[in-house]
Amino acid sequence: MSTETETSSGLQKQRLSCSTCFDALWFCYSPVHQMQQYYRLGVLDNCSEKWNVLYDCLRLKTKRSTEVQEILETRDRAKPHIWTIRTPEEAASHWKELFGHLDEPE
Repeated sequence: MSTETETSSGLQKQRLSCSTCFDALWFCYSPVHQMQQYYRLGVLDNCSEKWNVLYDCLRLKTKRSTEVQEILETRDRAKPHIWTIRTPEEAASHWKELFGHLDEPE
């Protein structure tokens, strides 16, 4: 599901686009993707996750824009952050734990 951000009069508004969901579903049934999945996992992809994402996007299209904004903001806040934020002391101790052996003479 793709969201494009528009800024007008200081308010940030996201516009919902289902075309990326449809493109992902279309690609899922392509021979390239199916053979890639078969090579990597040993099974063909049934594309059910892509169908769920497309259905969810189309369902959101039927709601009022204020509801969609709230739902999208809630989802953004619920996503886990990919980085672990550390203090400088924590970072130094973690660095030494991982790479401290490199400072030792051979």
